[in-house]
Amino acid sequence: MNTCCLVSRVAKLEAFVYTAVRDEPYLGTFRPGEEANKNGYFVRKGNKTVYPTVDRSVLVRLETESGVVGWGETYGIVVPRATVAIIEDLLAEFVIGREPSEVTAIHDDLYNLMRCRGYTGGYYMDALAAIDIALWDAAGRLEGKSVAELLGGRLRESIPAYVSGLPEPTLPERTALAQEWMAKGFDSFKFAAPVADDGIVREISELRSALGPDARIACDMHWAHTPDEAIVAIREMEPHGLWFAEAPIATEDVQGLARVAQSVDTPIGVGEEWRTLYDARLRYDVQALSIVQPEMGHKGITEFMRISQAAVEQGIEVLPHATIGTGIFLAASLQASLALKGVVGHEFQHS
Repeated sequence: MNTCCLVSRVAKLEAFVYTAVRDEPYLGTFRPGEEANKNGYFVRKGNKTVYPTVDRSVLVRLETESGVVGWGETYGIVVPRATVAIIEDLLAEFVIGREPSEVTAIHDDLYNLMRCRGYTGGYYMDALAAIDIALWDAAGRLEGKSVAELLGGRLRESIPAYVSGLPEPTLPERTALAQEWMAKGFDSFKFAAPVADDGIVREISELRSALGPDARIACDMHWAHTPDEAIVAIREMEPHGLWFAEAPIATEDVQGLARVAQSVDTPIGVGEEWRTLYDARLRYDVQALSIVQPEMGHKGITEFMRISQAAVEQGIEVLPHATIGTGIFLAASLQASLALKGVVGHEFQHS
């Protein structure tokens, strides 16, 4: 069927949870004191954050009157049925009957439905992100264009990727894994502080020795430090050639983040957990970062573009985040990144 230039309204929208079994939890094997509860969740001691023992995503499938299908995806890591319920019980009926080409207007209409009640983040915005991606997908199929083309066209044909996470139980095994990826052609890496069992300074020191002087090495600090602690930790890593420090302190502490950014030589990267441009501007306006890391699975294409375009206007580099998923929101992130100025790379989540 030639779908080019069809005008077709959304006739059906459904959401469901996709689950994939893992051999080991995300970020690697359990550390001492970590154990899954009866619901399959456990807390990482290094960042006090809950994780499941499996991988999960929430998928959205919409279908238009003409039979064109659009797919979307958002986080399903923890309590995915909450996101599904928001989509099925509330949002779906406000999308059915609309044209996918109205995606930006639909996004803003759905956002406005609950903003006066304070639902401007969290599960509500994750649900909206999945719908937004599905609408962009359907809009492209209806017009016979890629999402990058809908966004103005590709500015590049490829994007440099960095290896994210080294999920091995010991530091020698993690450095060996990094060397394996380097042998495959990668020159940029990010390690996770919560599972750097010998400390982050030792971690980056050993990685630098193993990977050589030209490799780029970043540290994901997982929001686990106070501003003072973060400043000290980053300064201690800097002699080993720290590429950037991700999420050094609690996300709510905007002024603290600005203080960290202005107290160290290393670029600060943040933005994975934000949902909207409003979240971003709070940090942009106080010079709290050098690198923005928009996560498509939390934002959808509409907010991803708004956050990234505003960053570029202020001279902030765009380095999109990528968490574990089925590939739908990763594909959306790559399509959007191809059409964006200021993109300097993209996370490659191999684990």
